[in-house]
Amino acid sequence: MKIAFATQDLETVDAHFGWAKNIVFYDLDADSWRPAGVASFESNLAEDGNEDKLVPKIEALKGCAILYVAAIGGSGAARVVAQKIHPVKVEKPEKITDLLERLRILLNGTPPPWMRKILREQGEKVADFSED
Repeated sequence: MKIAFATQDLETVDAHFGWAKNIVFYDLDADSWRPAGVASFESNLAEDGNEDKLVPKIEALKGCAILYVAAIGGSGAARVVAQKIHPVKVEKPEKITDLLERLRILLNGTPPPWMRKILREQGEKVADFSED
């Protein structure tokens, strides 16, 4: 699955979605993760109510299953969710590699319901943990 991270420094989830200079992409499976690219944004990123700045970011997220952010506004969150991307807000800046490792471990264990939904939508085989 493709995972996106809003980042200023390319190593840490430390950016508000609308203000992020970069979105880093990784491909993740149960065994490993691999870098899958970077989208950089140089336009006016300051908080100003300019919703147009979100358009290229939403486009860059095509094919992603999860987006990690330090923060995301209501409009941005609605647009991300409309693309069937699950936004995840971190409480404090976190290293991207630490988040990827935690996701990989989740994939190998009992994924939470939101992750099982993503896996089902992507056509991956998922054990049904619901009660009979």
